[in-house]
Amino acid sequence: MRGIVERLDHEGLGVVRVGRREIHVPFTAPGDVVEVRKWRKKKRKLTATDFEVVEPSASRVEPVCPSFGVCGGCLLQHIPYGGQVKFKAEKLSTLLGIDVEVIPSPVIYGHRNRIDVVISTNGIGFRRRGTWWDAVDIEWCPVFGESSRRVLRSLREFIEDHTPSLYEIRKNEGFLRYIVIREGKFTGELMVNLVTSEGSLPESFPDYFGYADSVYWSVNRTPSDVSYGEIERFWGSEFIRERLDDVTYLIHPNSFFQTNSHQAVTLVRKVAELVDGERVLDLYSGVGTFGIYLAKRGFSVEGIEVNPFAVEMANRNAGLNGVDATFRVGQDRDVENLSEYDTIIVDPPRAGLHPKLIRKILKDKPQSIVYVSCNPRTLRANLDELAGVYSLEGAVGIDMFPHTPHVETVVKLKLGV
Repeated sequence: MRGIVERLDHEGLGVVRVGRREIHVPFTAPGDVVEVRKWRKKKRKLTATDFEVVEPSASRVEPVCPSFGVCGGCLLQHIPYGGQVKFKAEKLSTLLGIDVEVIPSPVIYGHRNRIDVVISTNGIGFRRRGTWWDAVDIEWCPVFGESSRRVLRSLREFIEDHTPSLYEIRKNEGFLRYIVIREGKFTGELMVNLVTSEGSLPESFPDYFGYADSVYWSVNRTPSDVSYGEIERFWGSEFIRERLDDVTYLIHPNSFFQTNSHQAVTLVRKVAELVDGERVLDLYSGVGTFGIYLAKRGFSVEGIEVNPFAVEMANRNAGLNGVDATFRVGQDRDVENLSEYDTIIVDPPRAGLHPKLIRKILKDKPQSIVYVSCNPRTLRANLDELAGVYSLEGAVGIDMFPHTPHVETVVKLKLGV
């Protein structure tokens, strides 16, 4: 079947109409003429599994990454960056029902500060698109930057010299599992974390990465296919640092930090701009990304986070920056009275706000809410639940994830309609 890509769907797949069918085709652009040979039903839509672009659209650009089209990491490198931003703005505007501007990333290659690379018998790289059992072998990752080339070259030298067993994904066997690379984009500090199953590591391992500021060995003692584990040993610095404006954050292998440092600056500035009053409650506070930035600007900040290690890191970061902000372990709905705060900041996981927290917000009625979301669909659902009590004062998208369909959204809600 042959057809023309009419538009991109919300997941970034091209939509081709063939008769009464709409077939969603990855790695295509509006205006492409495609030949679709096979498709399957996935998530209630028809997705092409065997296709060819027979007449490329004039709007296409050449992808930077040689693995684009097979690697599962990026979906939109063939779309001009201005087109990507427009696509995300249209998606948010449709979902939220208002015009939403998307702030582009100032850096669109070399922007990502963390990658998790599988070390498998099929290849050292990322999962092949549409699979969990296969990997695409890569020399480097353009969205991370040149330092990934150096780290992966050193890893291959280590493997060649010591011949450790590699991860057989289907069998869940093998010693080497992942190498996680993290970099402070504003400090230049580099961390390498090797994740293995149980076993022994040659003493010479850190010598292969002598240029890194921090080298870790983590052991995954569970049957799960994950890129983290218990810290077995580290060499060099315990942390690397990242800096957003005048705030410094410590980065540990097992702590979360926004993956695009350049846009993380945009994000914290935007949140600070939207906060009302003096007393701020930072729910889902993580390592204190928002809370410490706000405390540095004179706000009185309390943070609540379910992960004890993240709370420990947040308090360390508060001390490092000399700010008076307090962070404690707790559930998002544990606060006794939300109305005691001028603004509450929520940055929930992709599932959105817990129903109990929604009910508590509607009961306590804090004056102002700044909602940071990585999932526009659950954001829309939560806004519907708060409608009638809160009005939407404004929304902005921040493109944290160039070359993917994902976008961060920040909205401000005020009590009253």
